[in-house]
Amino acid sequence: MHVYSIPLRTRFRRIDARDGVLIHGPAGWAEVSPFWDYDDVESSAWLRAAREAATQPNPPHVRDRIPVNVTVPAVDGERARAIVLASGGCTTAKVKVAEPGQSVDDEVERLEAVRDALGPGGRIRIDANGGWDVETAVARLTVLDRAAGGLEYVEQPSPTVADLAAVRRRTSVPVAADESIRRAEDPYEVKRQDAADVVVLKVQPLGGVRACLDLAADIGLPVVVSSALETSVGLAQGIALAAALPELPYACGLATAHLFTDDTVVRPLLPVGGSIAVRRPVVSPTALERTQAPDDVAQRWRARLDRLADVLDVPADERAAW
Repeated sequence: MHVYSIPLRTRFRRIDARDGVLIHGPAGWAEVSPFWDYDDVESSAWLRAAREAATQPNPPHVRDRIPVNVTVPAVDGERARAIVLASGGCTTAKVKVAEPGQSVDDEVERLEAVRDALGPGGRIRIDANGGWDVETAVARLTVLDRAAGGLEYVEQPSPTVADLAAVRRRTSVPVAADESIRRAEDPYEVKRQDAADVVVLKVQPLGGVRACLDLAADIGLPVVVSSALETSVGLAQGIALAAALPELPYACGLATAHLFTDDTVVRPLLPVGGSIAVRRPVVSPTALERTQAPDDVAQRWRARLDRLADVLDVPADERAAW
């Protein structure tokens, strides 16, 4: 078991550093890193995913490389352009919007800079993390679609499934569901309300690669596999899911290792030519030492992992192995 803490290059999701736990099992290393605002019941899915990754081989894959998007945080235009140009050849960008304290002018500046960096053939999607009500979403999408020179889709423009359905009826921009899948009591409500054109699946919050494959098959909508802001150990499970899906029509949101100032592996999962090779990275003892969390953070994670294990009734011998 290793508790890591790694600073981020740019403030993201309103945090400046990422921390979490790596556990080791017969199949290799796996990651458990639910955000601190998630309760134990919700966070237990992240441990379920890690137990699967640590003990079972990945499902067979049908592709050897995964096309990925570059993720652009809520930064100014100059920084946004630099991030895209340094992305390893990504031709799709996911741009964060609806950041508290920022205006539509800030978003327009960011999107115009991203379009300039990508060129006319690149694809731009935006992610509002449920930050708009329906009226604001409809109004903003008109402006931001124009600023981007056309949006591929908007991810989670509003918080509820009913809101997503309402936005989808009133805009020509396709709608992707993220939180309405991974944080929902019933992820199938998105399909029943015809609320999305695309679903975003994240392995840890949904309980593992196999659970995501089942969910994708049942919902029957195009899938974008995305990260939960993990180290390359966690990203490898997103890569495994994207590699195993029968169809993969969109670039995936798995090129997030560049947001970290360090990583826990020998070769981080970074894009080359706009895609990431399907592989399970090798954990580096030296990197583990570099990224070791301070004692207070490590103790907090050990206590949290015990609580999550209680939720899942993890056997005592398995816990002892951690």
